[in-house]
Parts: sequence; C-alpha cells; structure tokens
Amino acid sequence: MSNEEKLLGYLKKVTLELHETKQRLRDVESAGSDPVVVVGMGCRFPGGVASPEDLWRLLADGVDAMGAFPTDRGWEGGSGVGGFVDGMADFDAGLFGISPREALAMDPQQRLLLEVVWESLERAGIAPLSLRGLPVGVFAGTNGQDYPTAMALAGESMEGYASTGSSGSVLSGRVSYTLGLEGPAVTVDTACSSSLVAMHLAAQSLRAGECDLALAGGVTVMSTPGAFVEFDKQGGLAGDGRCKAF
Repeated sequence: MSNEEKLLGYLKKVTLELHETKQRLRDVESAGSDPVVVVGMGCRFPGGVASPEDLWRLLADGVDAMGAFPTDRGWEGGSGVGGFVDGMADFDAGLFGISPREALAMDPQQRLLLEVVWESLERAGIAPLSLRGLPVGVFAGTNGQDYPTAMALAGESMEGYASTGSSGSVLSGRVSYTLGLEGPAVTVDTACSSSLVAMHLAAQSLRAGECDLALAGGVTVMSTPGAFVEFDKQGGLAGDGRCKAF
C-alpha cells in the first residue's frame, strides 16, 4: 500500500470519527434542551383549594385564602392568622394498604402527598398501580417535621412506626414504596424553595435518563403552632397574617 493510500485511509477514518463525535455532541446538547411535559397535577392549598380548578377560581376571583387557626389540630385558641389546608385529619388509609395504627403515626405531610400524587396520576389518565416496577422518580420538597411533637403532646404512642412516620426522607420513599416505583426517591429541604428545587431536580433526572416519568412537588403541614411561636418571638410575623418575604 502506497503512502497516498495510507493517508487516504487515515483521513477517511478521522473524518468518520469526527462525524460520530459531532453526532454524540448533538445528542448530549439536545437531551439538555428537550421539553419536559406536564401531563397531570393535583393540589391542596389554603382557602378550600382541593384541585387545580379550585386554585384557578381562587386566583381569578382574588379570594383571600388567609384564615384563623384551624380547629382540627388540637391547637389552643388564639388570634393568629395564616394559610391553612383543610381536612388534615382525613385520610383513606385502606386505599394505600396502610393500617389505621400506622396511619395515625404518619406525618400528615406523608398522607397528603400520597393522596395528591394518586389524584395527579388519575388526572393524567394513568392508573397509579400500573407504574409498579417502572423507572418513575419521586422528588418531594418539604420544610420541617413537627408531627412527633404533636403526638407527644396528645399522649399518643407511635411505637413501631415512629421512625418511618416522621422522617423527612420517607416522604418521597413512602410514595415510591406504595406504588412500587423504581426510579429515584429524593426528599429536598431548602426551606421556602424546596418545591422549586424538587422540580428542578426532577427535570434534570428526566433529561439524564434516570427516570421516564417524574412526580415532583412539595408539601408543608403545620401540626403544631411552634413556627408561629418562634417567629413571633423574633418579631417576624405580620399583624395581618400576610407574607412579606423579601
């Protein structure tokens, strides 16, 4: 083989490798910009909001969602004002295969997240139990767990379920375990930005191919008035109960 033929063969090889490298680069770049599609959602918010339609009406009508302290959490009466979700004592434990005793030991945040995830999937036209064994990720934002304090004050025993019922890490894991999901299960606590960060991580995970579907959101339920007590001592509460952040 002449030198010219060797050179020609080498150039063909290099050209092919360059083409393949460019294609791989395009694949990586496109994976980072592929749109993430929202196919379903569910929600609970103050002001009696129990669905996305309720939230739309509340915003469109300019409804004031702030209210007095809830009467179903065992709090002592006070003049506090805030945003509270209704029906935190309601939970269909049987739907999720959870015993009444374990349900009592579960942080209301775990119960609420399970219910809203189930609703979100149904609204997307997905049978929740059909996802068992599939690479579905769960990314949940949270901001503190004070339920054990409420249980202790009420004299209730959480024996046997204390660790799983009140752990922040179990928040996402509970959803994955109940539905039999095999994607990432991540609980995020970055204070007020927890839900936003959870959604960011979910999008990253989808684009990285770690999961084919992601459940992303956040939940916060105050089981005790402890946050109000602490912020009041700091002079950090507004008299009208409205948020004055930033």
